Amino acid sequence: MRNLTGSVCLLAALSLCGCKPASTAQVVTQQTGYQTVEAACGECQFGMEGSGCDLAVRIDDVAYFVDGTAIDDHGDAHATDGFCNAIRYAKVKGEIVAGRFRASEFELLPDDTEPN
Repeated sequence: MRNLTGSVCLLAALSLCGCKPASTAQVVTQQTGYQTVEAACGECQFGMEGSGCDLAVRIDDVAYFVDGTAIDDHGDAHATDGFCNAIRYAKVKGEIVAGRFRASEFELLPDDTEPN
């Protein structure tokens, strides 16, 4: 996995504290390419602020809510191996925009998959 740098890290930090950039012109996009990431419910497994259960990925120890696919698109989130009860691995491609991961591809890997 690649490290996030510069203003993308700043935007991630701002989003975690609830701060927002002054304008959308300041929103930086970071392409991530294909990588294996941790995937789970942001609220239940990653301790993110939110209401309900929402899909999130963790990239380089930073959790991002996911746009482009939903928690229920990958099975029952409340099953024993579901995103609310287990952290799974996924092969993803996308970009980080305004502190969220915009997935262009998201493939949930088998339960026994370990990261590369």
